Amino acid sequence: MNWHAIRVIYAHELGRSIRTLFQSLATPVISTSLYFIVFGSAIGSQMGDVGGVSYGAFIIPGLVMLTLLTESTSNASFGIYLPRFTGTIYEVLSAPVSVLEVLAGYVGAAATKSVVLGCVILATARLFVPYEIVHPWATAGFLVLISVTFSLFGFVLGVWADGFEKLQAVPMLILSPLAFLGGTFYSIKMLPEAWQTVTLFNPVVYLVNGFRWAFYGQADVNVWISLGMTLVFLAVCLAIVAWIFKTGYRLRT
Repeated sequence: MNWHAIRVIYAHELGRSIRTLFQSLATPVISTSLYFIVFGSAIGSQMGDVGGVSYGAFIIPGLVMLTLLTESTSNASFGIYLPRFTGTIYEVLSAPVSVLEVLAGYVGAAATKSVVLGCVILATARLFVPYEIVHPWATAGFLVLISVTFSLFGFVLGVWADGFEKLQAVPMLILSPLAFLGGTFYSIKMLPEAWQTVTLFNPVVYLVNGFRWAFYGQADVNVWISLGMTLVFLAVCLAIVAWIFKTGYRLRT
């Protein structure tokens, strides 16, 4: 394992995020605060508990997931798209660096930033809503797993995209709607039975509910199913990345 190569790629990608540190941290803090003011205070005050948890605390895992999905994807996709756009990707491909080492550098940096943002959101939520995490290790595990999974997805998106428009289109037009419809601000048990069945085809439902179980020990979907679906998506992303490097799809052209 070429640890020096991993460290160089990782430090370069993380350094790009550090240069925009204020913007990177201020945006989720402001967004989370607005969500809690609107949903937690204005709407939550008119609602009872959801599964024995106050509505303000109930939406915390969903808000973290909403940020993780979009930020992990955006950071990783831009991180690999920019070298393709400038042509510096050829320096990486010609260097004695394996696929695993390239992934560890690019995906590791994007996942690290997402985990930090997740922690920042949890700290911000504490200012508005008191909450206790039932399974802290499971929470940390889901946080890292989902950050890595969607950073891999972002890596695939960054290789596939042939313009900045496509980089923005997928997080804005696909991931965000799926997150909002995936139980971020409500329990799917509140929906009519027919819509509950339809909602189960939304993969984000399993991510949100797995993370919510780690928080409160209860969720709409069994935690093992949530974990299994997340691992399946991770495996799919890894298989696509392996195929990309094997064929050179949009990397060598």
